[in-house]
Amino acid sequence: MKIGIVGLGLIGGSLAKAIKKNTEHLVLALDINKATIKTALSQEAIDGEVTPAELSRCDIVIVSLYPQQTVDFILENKDNFKKEGIVIDTCGIKSNIVSQVEKPLEEAGVRFVGCHPMAGREFSGFDYSVDNLFEKASFIMTPTDNTPMSAVREISSFAYDIGFAKCVMASPEEHDRVIAFTSQLAHIVSSAYVKSPSLMKQPGFSAGSFKDLTRVAKLNEDMWTSLFMMNREALGAEIGHIIKCLEEYRDALSEGDSERLHELLREGRELKERSNENT
Repeated sequence: MKIGIVGLGLIGGSLAKAIKKNTEHLVLALDINKATIKTALSQEAIDGEVTPAELSRCDIVIVSLYPQQTVDFILENKDNFKKEGIVIDTCGIKSNIVSQVEKPLEEAGVRFVGCHPMAGREFSGFDYSVDNLFEKASFIMTPTDNTPMSAVREISSFAYDIGFAKCVMASPEEHDRVIAFTSQLAHIVSSAYVKSPSLMKQPGFSAGSFKDLTRVAKLNEDMWTSLFMMNREALGAEIGHIIKCLEEYRDALSEGDSERLHELLREGRELKERSNENT
């Protein structure tokens, strides 16, 4: 097959490298940064460049851009995609994307599946892309009642071929509710955590827990602002819940209530252990 990748950032670049490593598919890429295209060609991460007008050459087109850019690109090029071909996106938000592009693509004779590869790094850009980023990772697909099952089957098989450990199905709405907790909240908490005035006093006093909690504070604020705003209702609810829980810990400490603090810590440990059993 011929695979087109629009956007050679961390995810798009890693997908290109994973495809070249694990399959015999031809990879063609489109990126506004010509230096990135040149680098990708020199590393044999792609086989060639493609223009928007040439996307009809591709059996599958992976649009790996920021959320609003993804919507804009797909709508602007809906007539350039291969008829009966498949277009997928890689955004960490699904309802907003799917609702805007699914019907226009269907009317253009193009199959669409909303997707979210669950992997990443604290760095961005093609220079940090790797061919094993998706090993042991989940590939989330969010088909709707209008999604052709043929496209779901083809993309599921494709995901396994390039190294994903499992494919997970969810509605766009369920995806956004869960991802608000499993990903977006973690980034918010990490960003808030490093704003403590104690941050610059930590050298020599930090170990694994500090590194774990602060790692994702090093984020791409342009992309994450867009993601957070598109999922603001679900994310706001999660932030409200964690604030409530933090207040309980704070109150137990301020009141010198060691029994309540012990109970809160026990509840957290038991919940974590139960969640591990379901992983």
